[in-house]
Amino acid sequence: MKKRSAGIAALSVAAMAAFTFGTTSNLDVKADSESNNRKAKNVIFINGDGMGAAQREAIRLATVGKYGQLAMDDMPHVGMVNTSSANALVTDSAAAGTAFATGVKTNNGTIGVDTNGKPVKSSLEVAKDAGKATGLVTTAQVTDATPAAFGAHVVNRNAQSDIAKQYIENSKIDVILGGGEDYWFPAGNPGSHPDNPTEDTSEASKGTNGNLVEQAKNSGYTYVTNVEEMKSAKGEKLLGLFANEEMFQQKPEGQGDLYNPPVSLADMTQKAIDTLSEDKNGFFLVVEEEAIDEMPHNNNGELTLKAGKELDNAVAVAKEYAKKHPDTLVIVAGDHETGGLTIEDAGNKDESGDAISKEDGPFNIANSNEQFVMDWTTTNHTSTPTPLTAMGPGAELLAGVYENTYLHDAMIKAMNLTKKDTDSNK
Repeated sequence: MKKRSAGIAALSVAAMAAFTFGTTSNLDVKADSESNNRKAKNVIFINGDGMGAAQREAIRLATVGKYGQLAMDDMPHVGMVNTSSANALVTDSAAAGTAFATGVKTNNGTIGVDTNGKPVKSSLEVAKDAGKATGLVTTAQVTDATPAAFGAHVVNRNAQSDIAKQYIENSKIDVILGGGEDYWFPAGNPGSHPDNPTEDTSEASKGTNGNLVEQAKNSGYTYVTNVEEMKSAKGEKLLGLFANEEMFQQKPEGQGDLYNPPVSLADMTQKAIDTLSEDKNGFFLVVEEEAIDEMPHNNNGELTLKAGKELDNAVAVAKEYAKKHPDTLVIVAGDHETGGLTIEDAGNKDESGDAISKEDGPFNIANSNEQFVMDWTTTNHTSTPTPLTAMGPGAELLAGVYENTYLHDAMIKAMNLTKKDTDSNK
């Protein structure tokens, strides 16, 4: 069965873009059309975890207003992604990330393996085999579901120390930046970030494979723990762990919830690009903003918007590089939707009650005197399809409606790598 409808793929990209996100500039369309016949030397895949269409629209309203465009929306090719997993209508991030990375549907909770638990090579690993540099950047633990799906193979997504070990020993990721230090050090060794911090006293080192930071350093990685060290770091291999767990605190609203990463997603993205782009063969980089999922799990509209703005800043960094290096494919997607979000006029009756799902807001619509509210229907994921935007060589492959597995195929084709390169681990 084909993963993608040829009829749908033939839809006018310009019409679809205008319907979904507004009109893309003619200059961007012309520049992108000129790249359609070239292969992608570099791929920057950006995931807004939990980011459905309503999240993107709320971020847009709060950031640039009713008639503005986010960096992530001002791209010439638009798609819509179906998100189900192999064993459920509603996917988790592990199965969704695996579909993106490997082109294979798998069961919720598993990373980089098929439904029988057999490892499946990811697009990042194929790029590595082709001589490209590779990187993972996230505000979650660097061993969390989405980055792990591109660089590891485990039947249980919670085996985060095993994932970290595979990054170093097997997939040999060149740049790893984010949170999750707790899984790189054994219990009793707090590393650079103290155990049981006041922000969340449950956080403490819990690694199961010894001191993986020392192993990484012995394997040639420069290890950094704060923004100053990161910006000044040299070398081709870089490991940065900037928090015990996620780089924010996801708790019920007003009960210690924070979105204040010690290193911004944009700065991490810039450093990763600066480092990886030194490779003459190109690079494959995965960037993720995790809080667009975590905050909706507690129906926290304010921090969802804050995280979304930071994601868009990172997209702007990627696009700036791509404009100077037109052999770069940039994709912005969401692995699933979280929270069952709707956007409503301020002042409408709140039908959702007074519990956690009550309306958030009102929030100001940028550049106007208008406001909106964010209304939630669940604290879980939903099966709602998610929007995707893309620019650069191969981006035209992503116009239309398709399964999440198709992203893997499109990225492999955009890089002009043969399908056999993906089969050695199947």
